Amino acid sequence: MSDCLVIIPTYNEKENVVSMLDAVMSLEYPFDVLVVDDGSPDGTAALVKEVAERFPNRIFILERSGKLGLGTAYIAGFKWALEKSYEIIFEMDCDFSHDPNDLVRLRVPCAEGGAGVTVGSRYVKGGGVVNWPWTRKFISRGASLYVNMVLWLGVKDSTAGFVAYRREVLEAIDLDDVQFIGYAFQIEMKFRAKKKGYKIVEVPISFCDRVLGVSKMSMDIFNEAFLGVLKMRFFFNLTK
Repeated sequence: MSDCLVIIPTYNEKENVVSMLDAVMSLEYPFDVLVVDDGSPDGTAALVKEVAERFPNRIFILERSGKLGLGTAYIAGFKWALEKSYEIIFEMDCDFSHDPNDLVRLRVPCAEGGAGVTVGSRYVKGGGVVNWPWTRKFISRGASLYVNMVLWLGVKDSTAGFVAYRREVLEAIDLDDVQFIGYAFQIEMKFRAKKKGYKIVEVPISFCDRVLGVSKMSMDIFNEAFLGVLKMRFFFNLTK
C-alpha cells in the first residue's frame, strides 16, 4: 500500500479512464487510486473494475448513485482516504487535462518541503494552458485575480483542481462544513487550509484541455464561484 492516494472523480469517462489508470500505475513512485464514480451510464465503473483486477490493492472504486457534484465526490474520497493510512491525498481530473506524470512533482513539497497543500498551477512561472481560446484564458485568469482581491488567498491559480493535501490538513478541516460542490469547492478548500495556517506551494504545470469526452463546465459552476467567494469572505465561520 502506498502512502499516496489519487482521487479521480468520474462521470462518463469511458474514453479516458483506462488510459489514465494505466498511466498512474506506471509512474516511478507508487500511487494508489480511488475512482469516485457518480453512476456513469456509459460503463466507466465496469472498466475501472477490470483495470483494478490487474492491480490488486492499488486501484479502488467508490460508486455513488447519481451525479452529485465534484465537491461531494472529493469529500467522499477524502473521508475514505482518512479511514486508511494515506499521508498525501491528491485531486486529479480523469480527462488528461492534468498530466499524471506531474503527480511525482506535486508530491515533493508536501512530502519533503513542509507544505500542507501543493497546487498544480497554470499561472506561476513555467506553467501554462494548451488548446484554450483566449476567452477562456481571460475568464480563468480573471477568476484567480478576483479570488485574491476578495480573499487575499495568495495563490495565483486559486481555481486549480490538481492539488495535493497532507493528511493533517484534511483532518484539520471540518469536511462536513464544506459548502460548495462546483467550481467554488476548489477555492474553498484552499481558503480553509490557509485559514488553518497551512503552507500552500504552487508547482508549475501545463494544463491541456480534454481531447476525449465532454466537459462538465457550465455557467452555473462559474456563478457559484463568483457568489461563493463573497460568501466565504463575509459569512463563513472558519473556526471549525
